Amino acid sequence: MTTNPPLLDSPGPDIQSSTSLLTRLVELEEKQSTAVLEQNSLARQRTESTSQVALYSLKTSENAEKQTGMALERTALTREQTRLSTRSSELAHIRTELAQERTAQAEERTRLATQRTDMAHRRTSLAESRNKLAAQRTEMARARNTLSTRRTELAEHRNRLAEGRTALSHQRSRLAGLRTRLARQRTVAATTRTRLSLERSELAKGRTALALIRTGLSFLTLGITFFRYFGLSKWSFFDGALILFSTLLLYFGWQAYRRTISAERAITGLLSGDRGLVQAMFTAKPAH
Repeated sequence: MTTNPPLLDSPGPDIQSSTSLLTRLVELEEKQSTAVLEQNSLARQRTESTSQVALYSLKTSENAEKQTGMALERTALTREQTRLSTRSSELAHIRTELAQERTAQAEERTRLATQRTDMAHRRTSLAESRNKLAAQRTEMARARNTLSTRRTELAEHRNRLAEGRTALSHQRSRLAGLRTRLARQRTVAATTRTRLSLERSELAKGRTALALIRTGLSFLTLGITFFRYFGLSKWSFFDGALILFSTLLLYFGWQAYRRTISAERAITGLLSGDRGLVQAMFTAKPAH
């Protein structure tokens, strides 16, 4: 942009300096305009370069995607090859195992053939042994017939012995029955003897009680006699003690006699139905 200085009759130094500054400013603006133009040109070039870089990046991305797909396909092919290799190895192991099994079966077949041959030899040996055993069985059958005849004779002898043993058994049974009856009679007799012993003991107790009563009566009679003979004197205390002592003897003797009578009646009741005593009474011989 250019500014026209005012018209002066004589330009001074300030105007000259201002003119020079304006000139310098114009030059700077022109340089700035040139720089802006260059900058715009560079911006266009940079935009074009950026477009080319973007296009290159797009091409690079497409190539990278293609490479990635190819890499994935190669990986899949590698995996399939690995799987096929593993399957081939497994098939090789299976084939090896089948070969081993076939070999084992062949060995087993050979072993079975050997065993069959051995069994054939053993069968032949067993047939010979069977013939020998048949001959021995024939001899044993003959011996068995002889033993059967001997056994029949022994059985007849045994039957005769059994008949004798049966007769002895009947006799033993009769003797056992007799012994049982005698044992029962002995038991009844022992019971009777025990009861008679109890009765004898009770009668002895009764006799003792009667002796006490007799002694008490004797002392009572003696005391009454002394009291009647001497009357009231210094011996009256002795007479009273004698009478009291005789009264105690009579009391204890009478109590003992009553118990003895009760016990003797009970024993007599038992003896009245005692079988041993009844048998002894009926089997006793009458006295002539």
